[in-house]
Amino acid sequence: MTAVDTRVNPAVSTGAPARFGIGELSVRTGVSARSLRYYEEQALLTPARTAAGHRRFDAEAVDRVLLVQRLFAAGLTSTEIAPLLPPLLGRHDGGADGIDSLRTHRRELEGRIARLRDTAEILDEVLEEFPGAR
Repeated sequence: MTAVDTRVNPAVSTGAPARFGIGELSVRTGVSARSLRYYEEQALLTPARTAAGHRRFDAEAVDRVLLVQRLFAAGLTSTEIAPLLPPLLGRHDGGADGIDSLRTHRRELEGRIARLRDTAEILDEVLEEFPGAR
């Protein structure tokens, strides 16, 4: 179970245009326009621009945003996510590097979890020794 619902919003109309603005991307992903602009600042999302400078997104941006959301929910930072996106989205041959990086992150999490479990056991022992501390 993830902390973030990363499914595409099913309430979106089926006749949507091929390119759409930031508001539509926000509706499709459930991510605020402010967060989407932050993703752009962090090089996690690169919209096309109209002649007037308005952001334009395609359907691929929806998948990218949902992946970014999942990686944030997994505890990665924007700095860690940015280099992972191209290989995870099949944009270059470095796919193994991206997967290896995620595996390393997961192993680090497992180590932290083990240390936290050890800490909890120590606290349980202390609480058992001092009944008034419960």
